[in-house]
Amino acid sequence: MRAVVLASGIAFFLFGGSAFAADDQAVPPQNAIKLSDIVAKVEKRNDFRYVKELDWSRDGYTVTYYTIDKAKVEITYDPVTGEPK
Repeated sequence: MRAVVLASGIAFFLFGGSAFAADDQAVPPQNAIKLSDIVAKVEKRNDFRYVKELDWSRDGYTVTYYTIDKAKVEITYDPVTGEPK
């Protein structure tokens, strides 16, 4: 019986614990512009080659991309205005 309770507790921690951790993460505000609009702005920049990474934090959308001459660029965009910070 003790083994069943212990196994249930471990299963809850492993599978249910990650769901609780996800609730603590920041999410974009309801009035945020679409991420595809942010990417479209980045793709229109001079010497743009490709997007490497997109990330969301409380600061906004951070886009990491590379230019034609292989320079790495990171820009954080305001999620509501879509303008670089």
